[in-house]
Amino acid sequence: MKYLKLNYLLIGLVTLLLAMALWPAISWHSGTQDTLSQIKSRGVLRVSTISSSLTWQKNSKNPTGMDYELAKRFADYLGVKLDISVRPNIESLFDDLNHHRTDILAAGLAWDAERQRDYRSGPAYYMTTQQLVYRVDKPRPKNLDDLHGTLSVPSESSFISTLQAFKANKYPQLSWHVENKLSPQAMLEQVADGKLDYTIGDSATIGMMQRIHPQLAVAFDVTNEAPVNWYMAKTADDSLNAALLDFYNQLNEEGTLARLDEKYLGHTGSFDYVDTRTFLRAIDSTLPSLQPLFRKYASQIDWRLLAAIAYQESHWDPQATSPTGVRGMMMLTRNTADSLDVANRLDAAESIRGGSQYLQKLMDKVPPTIPQDERIWFALAAYNMGFAHMMDARKLTMMQGANPDSWADVKQRLPLLSQKRYYRQTTYGFARGTEAYNYVENIRKYNISLVGYLQEAEKKRQQIIPIPDSDMPSPSEPQIAMN
Repeated sequence: MKYLKLNYLLIGLVTLLLAMALWPAISWHSGTQDTLSQIKSRGVLRVSTISSSLTWQKNSKNPTGMDYELAKRFADYLGVKLDISVRPNIESLFDDLNHHRTDILAAGLAWDAERQRDYRSGPAYYMTTQQLVYRVDKPRPKNLDDLHGTLSVPSESSFISTLQAFKANKYPQLSWHVENKLSPQAMLEQVADGKLDYTIGDSATIGMMQRIHPQLAVAFDVTNEAPVNWYMAKTADDSLNAALLDFYNQLNEEGTLARLDEKYLGHTGSFDYVDTRTFLRAIDSTLPSLQPLFRKYASQIDWRLLAAIAYQESHWDPQATSPTGVRGMMMLTRNTADSLDVANRLDAAESIRGGSQYLQKLMDKVPPTIPQDERIWFALAAYNMGFAHMMDARKLTMMQGANPDSWADVKQRLPLLSQKRYYRQTTYGFARGTEAYNYVENIRKYNISLVGYLQEAEKKRQQIIPIPDSDMPSPSEPQIAMN
């Protein structure tokens, strides 16, 4: 017995000495590890964000958003899992960072000199402008000294330092209200609903929001363009920032960042109030009777995108006819209809079925080198102008030293197909490339409007229907998406 006790004592002593020797290298001891090593030891990258169409949003079952996609790719790059915490406002984001509950803030936050004193910013991934917005039926202010109401801005936003600079240097009478609870997108919604007089937002988010809330109007640009960055805690080591720099360099070299920029920001330019308003009214009045058909015949694309295509083609009019002979909801030619066994092009069900099948055939013909999430745009260009002319646009893109597999590069060459100096270099000659360009861009805008409008309608419906107490999350409980 004494022998056993002595052995246990020796084993315990050796274990203690070994633990003391290895203590600095133990993965769960973070005192001597740099930030990146702590993340890898933990096996999880913690990212805090806010819900918006550009950052993180639940679309059907899967999250979408530029910040979400970048964060997922960065977690994969590090070889760890991604843990997303969705916070209600900017103040909550920085509270996470201050209390070490997160590693990165990925929420479309603009670079701000005030933040640089306390936090570290990562690489820029797009540019944005601060804009003052108001409701379209109100008088349009000319500048910050021409406001007839209350200007409200989110707490901890970069808009506050902008206003402070204007107050100190140009508009001494300028005043504003700081909103502590709402996110920037929620404040834009309140201006659109007439609950707030004015707010400031970033141009990228405003451009997306106007597709759902056309009554949201831009009065003027408050600042010039500024970079949008992720934010990290300001620590002594630079390991996480160095990894981010390498990650972004890799994204640039692969063309991934350009594709994400095109996916989320490439179609937010021009805004037509009347057209958007007309489309949203059609969603309420016309779409309900057609929705079952779009759901039935959409194959490998979302039914809402198929509906957006049909609206661009015919404004959801099954009797639509053009001078060139195309007819019906999906504006099929007679030859195309015959090849798809569409007997009556003016029958909504037949037309939608035929148009969906034809689009799928075009997607199957698109070269396999084109990224999966961009194949639809090439197929839509072919749907409008013909597959051969779409391939000519790719050929012209390659001849000009750009990427023929990038929609951002190819769409810029589409209008050149109507100019002799360019189309004579192609195989199939002249094409109405500008029409094809506008066709695809309009469909993308309608799709944004339709998806966002239906999501908001569903949220409002759920607010009306009582939810059992057991299913209701706590107001302070973070919304988590594990991927």
